[in-house]
Amino acid sequence: MKITNLNSLILAIFCLVFLNSCKNEEKQSPSSSEENPVEKQVSAENKKEEAPVVLFFGTSLTAGLGLDTAEAYPDLIQKKMDSLGMDYSVVNAGLSGETTASGLNRLDWVFKQNVDILVLELGANDGLRGVSLDETRKNLEQIINTAREKNPDVKIILAGMQIPPNMGEEYTSEFRSLFPDLAKEYHLELIPFLLEGVAGDPELNQQDGIHPTAEGQQILANNVWKVLKDEL
Repeated sequence: MKITNLNSLILAIFCLVFLNSCKNEEKQSPSSSEENPVEKQVSAENKKEEAPVVLFFGTSLTAGLGLDTAEAYPDLIQKKMDSLGMDYSVVNAGLSGETTASGLNRLDWVFKQNVDILVLELGANDGLRGVSLDETRKNLEQIINTAREKNPDVKIILAGMQIPPNMGEEYTSEFRSLFPDLAKEYHLELIPFLLEGVAGDPELNQQDGIHPTAEGQQILANNVWKVLKDEL
């Protein structure tokens, strides 16, 4: 008898909770004139997916090696655009150790989405390793041509780079000229030197002397923004 009463009590509590839950759902259900929260979320996600894509394709400088991803210059530029109400979606495709040759192997992944603006930051690791400048040039040309095949209307910004004179004066000079020459030939916008204001400054670089600190990344973002803002 006690068990029966207990079961009845549990059943009564369950019914009460169920009824209250139904009433709360009725109160929270939007009327026909209100937007369903789920539909609103899906709409926002679709809008984000449809936003023009700015893709940063680069090395550890773009990836933000040694820092939080949010401190890397592509993320800083995303925040900049968001603050200005610009509806763009940034994709950070930076990878530590990336060369122009390994970049070619990633093209299918890099261009899996439609790219509206491509910021191409490759070549620094080629220079540091003394890769043939002809090979570096051919690889960059192929990346540029592939981007245009994927989207004929893509805007391409090339990040210019410089290297220390370890490889000799001739190689260093030709490497520096490679980027403006490509920009001129392929009608690209050019960031003269991505690391302008950062390279060689111990206070703006991590202990390795190569990769920018968070403060250094902010300067990189400004260097990129000077050119990118006119393409948006």
